[in-house]
Amino acid sequence: DDDTFSDVFCENSKKLINVHLFALAAKYYSLSNLGVCTPLEDILEALRGGNQGTTDIKTDKFMNNKKSHEVQVMSELVDKIANYCGIKQVIDIGSGKGYLSSFLSMQYNLKVYGIDSSSSNTNGACERNRKLKKHWRAYQNQGRANLKSQRLEKANHRPVESEIKCKTINEKPLNNDSSLQSQDQVTIEVLVPSCGFTEIATSETSRQTEVDLVARTQSHGSKLSEEVLPILNVLPADAVEVFSSTQCISGELCKEEKAQRKMASLKAKASKSSESNLHFPLTSCITAETELSDIVTDLEDCMMVGLHTCGDLAANTLRIFTAKPEIKAVCSVGCCYHLLSEQFENQEDCPEEVWGFPMCQYLKDKGWHCGRNARMSACLALERVAVGQVLPTESLFYRAVLQVIIEEMYGVTKSDRHVGKTFSKSSSFIDYVRKSLKKLELDDAKLPDSCIMDYYEKYKHRMNELEAFNMLKVVLAPCIEVLILLDRLCYLKEQDNIAWSGLVKLFDPVKSPRCCAVIALKKDSC
Repeated sequence: DDDTFSDVFCENSKKLINVHLFALAAKYYSLSNLGVCTPLEDILEALRGGNQGTTDIKTDKFMNNKKSHEVQVMSELVDKIANYCGIKQVIDIGSGKGYLSSFLSMQYNLKVYGIDSSSSNTNGACERNRKLKKHWRAYQNQGRANLKSQRLEKANHRPVESEIKCKTINEKPLNNDSSLQSQDQVTIEVLVPSCGFTEIATSETSRQTEVDLVARTQSHGSKLSEEVLPILNVLPADAVEVFSSTQCISGELCKEEKAQRKMASLKAKASKSSESNLHFPLTSCITAETELSDIVTDLEDCMMVGLHTCGDLAANTLRIFTAKPEIKAVCSVGCCYHLLSEQFENQEDCPEEVWGFPMCQYLKDKGWHCGRNARMSACLALERVAVGQVLPTESLFYRAVLQVIIEEMYGVTKSDRHVGKTFSKSSSFIDYVRKSLKKLELDDAKLPDSCIMDYYEKYKHRMNELEAFNMLKVVLAPCIEVLILLDRLCYLKEQDNIAWSGLVKLFDPVKSPRCCAVIALKKDSC
């Protein structure tokens, strides 16, 4: 009952009078409590029809823990959606340095175009591409060398017993062949990374290689073929050479083994032909009117993704998705709400302008606006604060006092320039103020050190008030974020060509605070 929270603010002064009720109200209207999110497990279940085939890829060698977590979770979902829609092309909007793009291409064999407005990011993605290819080749060569080494040790191993306990390999097959789920799989002792990202676990049984399997008697030949050959579909196509028991015994290949060799050869050729391009980094500024076919010359049926698309880019991603028939699905995680443009923030009547908020007709009809302060609050991370990660109170205090200084001493109330991360590069408050004034192109010579410190001393006793105020902003953050996310979801619900749309919590909010994705599939893709 909304009346429960009617006593949070004073009816006359509008001041906060009940902090406890304020916190309860904020929790009540948060995304987790409203029940509007679709569980990720339900989505994956619907897309793949079961819980099998989950990848367990280690990406922390190529990116930090936060990015690794995001890329692993989102890439698996994107792959399932792409398979469900029967598409192989992915457009990664705001791709940055290509972390998601390269992983989707290498691990899931998708053709990915990463588009970013920053040429430095695109160049960084190209350089990262080069390094990843180098690692990929190295891992493949290591796998071949290990297999050859094991063959040389053939005489030193005992014959295998008639029954071999096999451990299932849970790596994602490179060719996405779902039939592998039902085939027998065998673990080899050598560590052979899959697609350059992870390693297959060793068997816990006695030291046993596929060379030992070759030494099995002819009576076990058919079982050997069933157990060993599927491993070729798990590894990169040219990581191993096909072998068989009959090769050592009679020199003749059965039909199954001939077909397997042919398939491995075709995969090896396909792998070599595509290896030069893990993904395609492109530089372009994306707007709601962007024609993707002008950027991606071979545009085909595809899906659009965005991992932490900044500001209006998240909204424009959804607009492009609904407008372009080639785009069959979208998976977008937005961020930087403070950079959203708002149609009604300044009460300007610009009907032809495309705004980041609001998107849905319902909020447009009501002339809804948040304002920059509210959007800034939406960027705060309640879950991180809840587990003990403190707010940067001192840097916020520095910034607040600086605001007073530039207003009173320079008469500046608004500027297009930004202070940025000056606090982390400053040795003291005086140093911070002087560096900030230079960034704002204001003359710091007119401001002596004593004057700067007078401002500091005047307001330092209010630092606790500032901390308390920011804690209230943190508590309110999820409510503002849910408004922005529901606006985007409602926009999709208003479209006639959408078969399904929803909000899905993808990431651990402590690791990645902007953790919710807006996902949609078009009617002709299902």
